[in-house]
Amino acid sequence: MQHWFHIFPKNTGLSLYAWIIFCLLPFYFVIRSSSPLEIFIGILMIVLFFTTYRLSFIKKGWTVYVSFAVEMLISIGMTMYFGYVYFALFLAFFTGSIQNKAGFITLYVVHVTTTISAITFGFFIQSQVFMMQLPFIVISVIGVILLPITIYNRNKREQLESELEDANEKISQLMVVEERQRIARDLHDTLGQKLSLIGFKSDLAKKVMDSDSDSAKSEIDDIHQTARTALKEVREIVSDMKGTKLKDEIIHVQEILKASQIDYQLEGDPPELINIPLLSENVMSMCLKEAVTNVVKHSQAVVCRVSFTHTASELVMNVHDNGVGFPALDELSFKESGLQGMKERLEFVNGSLHYESFQGTTLTIRVPHVVQ
Repeated sequence: MQHWFHIFPKNTGLSLYAWIIFCLLPFYFVIRSSSPLEIFIGILMIVLFFTTYRLSFIKKGWTVYVSFAVEMLISIGMTMYFGYVYFALFLAFFTGSIQNKAGFITLYVVHVTTTISAITFGFFIQSQVFMMQLPFIVISVIGVILLPITIYNRNKREQLESELEDANEKISQLMVVEERQRIARDLHDTLGQKLSLIGFKSDLAKKVMDSDSDSAKSEIDDIHQTARTALKEVREIVSDMKGTKLKDEIIHVQEILKASQIDYQLEGDPPELINIPLLSENVMSMCLKEAVTNVVKHSQAVVCRVSFTHTASELVMNVHDNGVGFPALDELSFKESGLQGMKERLEFVNGSLHYESFQGTTLTIRVPHVVQ
């Protein structure tokens, strides 16, 4: 919202005091006229100019251009009759404040043309007055030419910065929502099944406790083991929420593969030497963990190879196993295999996921160095 003090332009390279002087100078040029009628008309034009100039900031649509036309006529009259050219600087600032590109170009061309024409005619009408303030007139003409372009570009830059800030805020909000959905999905996949199993086995143990104590004991042992597994998985989820370094995750998957008697091979430069965003690194770490988990659970492989390739624009990670592979996945199988979760995480860092099943399974994960 525009306030009354916006009659004084801001961030134009001139201080507020300079603009105040420009507001007071027209009274000097008018009062020095000998005729009382000229003084009355001049003061009336000054008041009308500043009133119209103020209204041009708060009005919208065609009234803005009408106000500008009135101000331009007053500026031309003050220039030619009283030798006061500084109203043109106010109009130059207002022209730069026009956000519509076509409107800006139209007003800019009209204003520059009329101002230079008025000054040219003024030299013929009152040559002595104009020659006395020639340096100030030259500075004013330069301001009329350059000031609107400067103001227009500055306003556009501020608008783009504001839009970028809003976009980043929306992205942050979407990331929070996505992270909540991921946590809910992980909790459902881990705790949901485990708690259902615990409830089922508890009912079974209760039924056979009196008739078959050995079976009841076995069920209780299963409940105990399931609870410990659920606790371990919850701790892993919390660890993921804190963020995992890729180099730490590589060590972790190496231990998992070793415990599963799967030969582990690492190819490529250590990824910690590459400067990638922390969010991208966390996403890639989670994808690596999910991919290796699938290898251990489903592939029946004896070799798992993880390779990293660095380019100028992205980091590429390949996870290949020599297991049984899988046929074309339907939507349900795609979700159950964890590939859907990996794809959703990668989308937030402009990454991509590609998989193929030939002599095993190969997952190709690409993450750009710069997240847009």
